[in-house]
Amino acid sequence: MAVRYPSRTPALLEETPVAAFAGALFGHLTRADQRRWAHAYLEGLLSTPGKKSVRRLAAAVSASPTAGQSLQQFVNSSPWEWDPAREELTRWAEDRARPRAWTLGRAVLPKRGDRSVGVQRCFVAASGRTLNCQQAIGLFLATDDGHLPVDWHLLLPERWAGDQQLRRQARIPAAEEHRPLWEHALSLVDTAAARSRHTPVPTVADLSDCQDAGLLVRGLTRRRHGFVIAVPRRLPVEPHGPVAAANPRTAPGAAVPQTAERVLWSRSVRRPHTAVVGSAAGRQRHVRIVSCLVRLSAAREEPLSSRTFYRLFARWVPDQQRFDRMWLTNLVDHRIDELLALAALQTGTDTTVTTLEEDFGLCDFEGRSFPGWHHHMTLVSAAYAYGRLGREED
Repeated sequence: MAVRYPSRTPALLEETPVAAFAGALFGHLTRADQRRWAHAYLEGLLSTPGKKSVRRLAAAVSASPTAGQSLQQFVNSSPWEWDPAREELTRWAEDRARPRAWTLGRAVLPKRGDRSVGVQRCFVAASGRTLNCQQAIGLFLATDDGHLPVDWHLLLPERWAGDQQLRRQARIPAAEEHRPLWEHALSLVDTAAARSRHTPVPTVADLSDCQDAGLLVRGLTRRRHGFVIAVPRRLPVEPHGPVAAANPRTAPGAAVPQTAERVLWSRSVRRPHTAVVGSAAGRQRHVRIVSCLVRLSAAREEPLSSRTFYRLFARWVPDQQRFDRMWLTNLVDHRIDELLALAALQTGTDTTVTTLEEDFGLCDFEGRSFPGWHHHMTLVSAAYAYGRLGREED
């Protein structure tokens, strides 16, 4: 049942368990009314069923007729920093659940009209339709207790980045520019590494539709950061070991690139081996896996001795005579069942994005500004994390 408060601004709500959590995340806000509205927004997200419009959130936490206007101003117009709250959220989550990986999840946020920051019409492969939408990428802590969103980037289209009028209207910071997906992904991982107090864990991401996936692979490799990345089937790679020896043109030094799919189809590696993997229900199942060592195709001037070997692997689907998603990893010494377990975390993150959309108001931000979008995404992430971990402490 929603909690209602009769004051014109919400009380500190010290009697509610959410209060301490809100105070920890938003204690950096300089004004008491900002901290109260942050708490109110969280309470609304956690208690309001259905669409999380500002009007409905305000009605859930206050009987004041001006609460909706005040809540809208707090989220969309009030000048407060979201990075400190996200850093605190990361550490709060890490203290309560051990991360197994950092995963990257993508969100498509449908919008009406053309004035929401970053909105544009684009084809969305997951839905098979062209949508008027914002696109975002988030970083999640994948734990045994759930996949917790702790950071977000809005993908800013070139039209928005280059139009000064649009930038002013949406209050887009000068440092924000159009960047490819892989750059956003790398930046999110860099930020997570800086915020975390723990030893870095592997990064898991699905970039199977991103032709620049190799650039993320190179960036993570330079940082000596472990990863398991789903890559495009046509990613240019050079086979190593028995695969290369089977074809003199692909022997070390020849630098003859092939696609990832072609390498896995090679007779030398098409003989699958069986791996045993567990399921969420605790049951074990056998899957057929094909894997081999490869290098990314490189410029001719790159010294062969400086290049990294990766493991390329995919699940073989015998009844359909095809490969499932193809994954590339620098964790070449890990067992294949360990790599499969990491890759499987992507499904949990994708499911969490859907939950955020359906139950936590991810798509329901009604403002148009860049700061407002980030405020809303921060509060939605905090509400989800509290819903997963905080209620256990109530």
